[in-house]
Amino acid sequence: MKLLFLLLFFFFSFPLQAKYNDLQYETSPYLQAHKTNPVDWMPWSKKAFAKAKKEHKAIFLSIGYSTCHWCHVMEKESFSNKDLAKLFNRYFVAIKVDREEMPDIDAYYQNVFLKMHHRSGGWPLSIFMSPEKKVFYSAGYLPATKKSYSEGLETLLPYLGKSYATDSNNYKRLIKKAQELINAPVVYEKQKSGPLSQKALKKSLLDEYDDIYGGFGNGRKFPEVSKLTLMLDVALLSRDTELQNDVYDTLDSMALRGLYDQVEGGFFRYSVDAAWEIPHFEKMLYTQAELIPLYTRAYLLTKKQLYKDVVVETIGMLEKHYKKNDLYYSASDADSGEEGAYFLYSKHEIAQTSLKFVDNFEGKMHINIYADKRPKEFKKIQKTLQKFREKRDFPFIDKKINTAWNSMMIEALYTASVIDVKYAKEAEKTLLSLENLMYHDHTLYHQTILGVKPRQKALLEDYSFLIGALLEGYEVDYDAQKLSFAEYLLQQAKALFYKDGVWYLSQNKLDIKAGLIDKYYISPLAKMLQNIVKLATLKESFRYEKLANKILKTLEPQLQEKLALTPALATAYLMQKNQMVLLKSDRKNLEKNRVEIENIKYPFVLREVKKIDDYLACTLRQCFSKDKNLKVVIKAIEKK
Repeated sequence: MKLLFLLLFFFFSFPLQAKYNDLQYETSPYLQAHKTNPVDWMPWSKKAFAKAKKEHKAIFLSIGYSTCHWCHVMEKESFSNKDLAKLFNRYFVAIKVDREEMPDIDAYYQNVFLKMHHRSGGWPLSIFMSPEKKVFYSAGYLPATKKSYSEGLETLLPYLGKSYATDSNNYKRLIKKAQELINAPVVYEKQKSGPLSQKALKKSLLDEYDDIYGGFGNGRKFPEVSKLTLMLDVALLSRDTELQNDVYDTLDSMALRGLYDQVEGGFFRYSVDAAWEIPHFEKMLYTQAELIPLYTRAYLLTKKQLYKDVVVETIGMLEKHYKKNDLYYSASDADSGEEGAYFLYSKHEIAQTSLKFVDNFEGKMHINIYADKRPKEFKKIQKTLQKFREKRDFPFIDKKINTAWNSMMIEALYTASVIDVKYAKEAEKTLLSLENLMYHDHTLYHQTILGVKPRQKALLEDYSFLIGALLEGYEVDYDAQKLSFAEYLLQQAKALFYKDGVWYLSQNKLDIKAGLIDKYYISPLAKMLQNIVKLATLKESFRYEKLANKILKTLEPQLQEKLALTPALATAYLMQKNQMVLLKSDRKNLEKNRVEIENIKYPFVLREVKKIDDYLACTLRQCFSKDKNLKVVIKAIEKK
């Protein structure tokens, strides 16, 4: 009796252990967040597809990421709902994918969604398919119950599940229509205009340019760094000051309005309005890593203090919240209790500063500078508002260490070292830490969390951005080992991802072709092509030039067809067409005059240390200027 009493006491005194699904064994924070869902989630694996085939069930594939707001909503509304979980488990094998862990899988099914709906998707992405991976239904966010804008899961799940299980006419109709859309050949119209001109590029950029608020489009806005970079390149090549000022106007708007965190620094992922006032409060590492070099470049060209402040503040914010063991975490959430709560201020809090309270977010204020520059006392305002944040919980941080995104950040730090040399030292530390964590036995890996040995092999993007970081590092410290490692990684990438003239995103058996569109950040394929063009110049290699020309010739029809969507590829095209310039001199000369060299009004200049006293400017096939006076050589370069 006493023993029974003790057993009952312990049983009721401790909470029942939560039931875990197969996601409990995964390292991704996003997958871990779903391990206690009543849905019997499985990771993307052979085991999952084999289970579906054996049990004659369809696959429900859900793709999202840790800091995705609507992914959280769907998890709370539907994946934690026991009644809906019964439907998921009865009719489907449910697979959960972290799009940051498997961007190749995400890219493939985003393309499927695009073909089925003739519009881009997003996250969460919901895919219904057979065990043979034949998709028959796709959607984005799906509500638990039917809404005016969407069918609800409570009716959709049994309808699709029963249709597949019985091979009904409903399923046959769905699969036939879906496969016709997915398998439709892509035909690129033959362009009659011939080679791309700077005029055509300018037109494609300005077609969507918002001349009121800056940026592109009239709805929600992303920074679209690749477009702004191309605009600046074209402006410098064509001496178009009006186009150049359009870039600066956009940079001003983004830096002064709500897309930028005025208190601690750093950019949010996008703004929900055309005026850049209210953001979606996620912060992504890749957003910062792309914008830091652009603002650095703009600072060199204009000497505008705002641009320098943005660079310094953004790097400082990342070091404070995202940096661990010299490496950078992936992202932070929009929510901290409520959406944007960490970043918003009450009327009482604003009263402690000289700012006027403007209610722009549910009775609170998200700081915008409603002027063309910051007020003189802005540093004091920042310190006052930072004190309020010290009492708040910072949003959830996804602590994945991603090779591609850390590489982007390394490149950004090397670039920003023209503002402060300490950033080059930080870049060097991060590069070394990344190599130690992610490169073993001649194998590069994609991502992991600190303390866990990586197991997912690298994707094309990891190679592209790491090579880019090494090339930028070489331009700062002229370390020949960086150049050699970049070449070695390029040869590895070619062997792994380049087959029969086509680049693939990964070694996945889906054979997912690398895309050209600069979506969330620059296309890894466009970045790789830019790397090859640079290596051709730095190594004075006709072999690399031939490879770049071959790739460009293959991609040119798509470039002309999708010009507005592929600015980074257009930049690679201009680099090759207009020719990279290699400026040679001894180390002392190059280091002493780095700012002046990086301010050359020709966008495609690289540097190389040579044991010569004067300055020598060359393209791949000829040297065209030599003088002891740097200004003379710069003038010759700018005449190009």
